[in-house]
Parts: sequence; C-alpha cells; structure tokens
Amino acid sequence: MKAFAQKWKTFILAFILILALFIMAESGFQIRAFAQDRYADLQNFTKVLNLVEQYYVEEVDTKKLLYGAIKGMLRELDPHTNFMPPDIFKDFETETTGEFGGLGIEISVQNGILTIISPIEDTPAWEAGIKAGDKVIAVDGNSTKGLSLVEASQLMRGKKGSKVILRIVRDNEEEPRDITITRGSVKIKSVKYTDLEDGYAYIKITSFIENTAKDLEKAIDAHIKNNKRVDGLIIDMRRNPGGLLDQAVKVSDMFLKEGTIVSTIGRNKKDKEVSVATKKGRFTDFPVIILVNEYTASASEIVSGALQDNKRALIAGQRTFGKGSVQSVVKLGDGSGLKLTVARYYTPSGVSIQAEGIRPDIEIDDVDPEAFAKSVLKSKPTREKDIAGHLKGDREKDTEKAQKKLDLKPKDSSNALAWWKDVGNKKDENLTTREKLFKNDYQVYQCFSYLKAWKTLKALAR
Repeated sequence: MKAFAQKWKTFILAFILILALFIMAESGFQIRAFAQDRYADLQNFTKVLNLVEQYYVEEVDTKKLLYGAIKGMLRELDPHTNFMPPDIFKDFETETTGEFGGLGIEISVQNGILTIISPIEDTPAWEAGIKAGDKVIAVDGNSTKGLSLVEASQLMRGKKGSKVILRIVRDNEEEPRDITITRGSVKIKSVKYTDLEDGYAYIKITSFIENTAKDLEKAIDAHIKNNKRVDGLIIDMRRNPGGLLDQAVKVSDMFLKEGTIVSTIGRNKKDKEVSVATKKGRFTDFPVIILVNEYTASASEIVSGALQDNKRALIAGQRTFGKGSVQSVVKLGDGSGLKLTVARYYTPSGVSIQAEGIRPDIEIDDVDPEAFAKSVLKSKPTREKDIAGHLKGDREKDTEKAQKKLDLKPKDSSNALAWWKDVGNKKDENLTTREKLFKNDYQVYQCFSYLKAWKTLKALAR
C-alpha cells in the first residue's frame, strides 16, 4: 500500500512539473512573440532614422530628431501629456513656486485650437486685456495650428521686458485682434482677502501653488482676529486654472472633519488612491459658498467637489471646466521631462470630473455689472412703503420683529434693488471696498445675499 501511495505521489509531482514546463514554454512563446512584434516596430523607426541621417539633403541634429519623434508619439495621447526639452523643463519647475518669467496665462488645446483657460490676475496678460476663452491663432505672426501645449508655451516665452504679439479670436467679435504683451516677472499672489463686514469674508484663490493652503489659513485667522467670528465665507475660484494637488487636498481638509476629499484611479482600476480628511479641520462651523465658472479647472474642481459632496459648501455660479486628469512629471537623464497623464480624479461620490466638471447647486449667470446697474436704476416703481413715514403694514411689522430677534442691522435687511439703486448712483472712488466689489461683480453680490439668507433661515429654524 505504501509503495502504491509513493508511486501515485510521484506521478502527481511529475504531472505538475510537466504542466508547469508547458505553461512556461507557452508564456515564453507569447513573450517572445510580443518582443518580436515590438522589435519589428523599433526596427522600422531605426531604419527611418538611419535613412534620414545618411541621405537627407542637409545634415540633421540627431537629438532634435529624437525629441521630435517623442513629441509626435505623445501627440497621439491627450493634450496634457507632453515632452519638455531641458530648457523648457527648467522653466516648468519654477512655475509652481509662485514666481516665474512670462505672460501669466493658463492654456489648453480645445478642438485643436490653442485656448486661454485663464489669465492669472495681476500678471502681464491680465493687464493687457487677455480674457478666458480667447483663442490664440498666432504668436508673433507664427501660426499655432497643430502645436502642442509645450510648443505653444515655448513660442510665448522670452526675456523679461520683451514684447510678444498674440493674435486672438474672441467670442462675439467678427475679426481677430492683436494684443501686445510685455513679458514680465510673474509673481502669483494666490490668496486675496476682502472683509465684507458684519463677520462675512470674501477670499479669492487665483491658483494652487506652494503656499496656497498656508496663505488661506492666515487670511481666515486674520478675519477672525479682526471680527471675533466668521458668519460666512465666499471662496471665489472663478478662472482658477488649478495647480498642485496637495494644496487642493490641504485646503479641502481645513473645512472638513471627516470624509473623502478626492480619489485617483489609474489604468488598473484596483489601484485606487484615496485622500481623506484628517479630522483636523479648523473651519467647520460657518457657511461657505464657493463661486465657480466655466474656467474653474483641475485643483479648484477638486476642492469644489470635495466640499459639495461632503455637504460642507454650496457651489454657485456656472459648471466648471472639467479637467479631471492626473499628470505625473518625470525628470529624464538629460534634464528633459515627461508630463504624463496617469489617472483620473473622482469626487467623494464617485463621479469623474474629467470632461464633466462640477455642477453648481445654485446657477448664477455672469451679468455685466454696468448693464445690470442701469436696469436696476430704471426699475422698481415707487410704492407706498418707499415713502418716508408711511403707515406700516402687518407683514412689515412682523419682518422688523424677526430682524430684531436675529439682531440684524437695518442695512442687512435692505432689498437688493434698493441697495443697487443707492450704490449705482455713486462713483467708485466714493465706495467702500465691499461696495465696489458688489457693484462690479453681480455674482459675488448674489453669493453674499445667499450667505445672509443662510444665516437667517438657520436662526429661524432653531
């Protein structure tokens, strides 16, 4: 019996060994076949390179040909995957530090056309009148047709103080226009704070660079120090082209005590990276409205999606740009660099940002402030309640009682049209910073109105 068992065991081991050898042989064949196919493709490339080097009518720079081949290969992928030669990569490395030379614009290729996502505020491009949505069809007379983002950026770069002419096509304009921009040192101030009085604050985040999270925290702390509280905050991320992912995560974390901030999923769907709130959020107890538009992109969409899905903020404005892909930057041996799309961003609810964007909870159209002010000044006929010393109605009395209960100041209860009529008649130099902001930005004014209503409704619900 023992001998039979031993023979059976030997047979099973032999069978397993033969099966393993067969699988290895088959796998080896497949690997060899794959390698042969790949080698054949590379042989074609090598042949073409040799033919060009030997027989092209003029001598050629081999490195230039190789760089061109890499660029051509990457052009088959998405617009955000780019190869950067050493000189361009060196410039690229400085752009996230907050100070660099150039124009101060974020660009993209849309339907094969070089398009301005956003001019960064207070930069040469901004001051020259470049607008989000402008389509750049030529730089210094050189057509941008067919250029990658890197090639277009290279055309626009130059020495500080030198000029560059962008020929742009703007919506609702029949003819292209030339805009001359003087290149300068672009120093980005990514966080700008305005005290809206009565405990409210307005903070504009123009981009996400190295110190954005720290600067935002400082701005809110300064507001608390001056006002002893925060009754509501407007975070304006319109025309914010994005920037560093870690800064977007840190900014989101400030306003959350728990929950997912963003997920990234690459080619392998199982390799999912999730960023979650650290439970250290300091600013979790006051209303937040985030203002966005069609040029809000990338990192700013991550913040918007995180606070929206975690029910921490209302999103107002217009649907965002929809740049929801993740780029990894690799520095190569010769000083060049590869910017490669490796994953997609997903909001906490599992929705991909890519090509979809963030849909606002409250849609607010971008209204020309001058046109709106004129329409307001012509509107609203005088009624009995507008006459000084009028006999008050029951509803008006009830409203005043509610305001007294909520400790609202008279100016907080004035209706929008009356406020606009009052401010619309004043010159900008006679307005406070808050009034000037509201007069010249209808969307911000509407967000402020929602913040006040938010506080009132919450108090009445108690």
